[in-house]
Amino acid sequence: MYKFIKLTEANDLRDFMNLACKSNYDVGVHTDYNQIADAKSILGLMALDYNKIVKVVTEDESFMKKIDKWAVEEEG
Repeated sequence: MYKFIKLTEANDLRDFMNLACKSNYDVGVHTDYNQIADAKSILGLMALDYNKIVKVVTEDESFMKKIDKWAVEEEG
């Protein structure tokens, strides 16, 4: 399953990573430019451009509910 999110502040990035680290599943962050980062890696997350919407992919339903506050509609 996937969800589109937008992280706008450094605290959002930190909180998102902390939630991902608590998940027992893999959590990937995908960009429009075919970049993929492990959501549990601060270095991987910091390398991405958050001026745009990113796609979060995981099988963890509980995690997906916790990130609803950052959820946005896909840019068309």
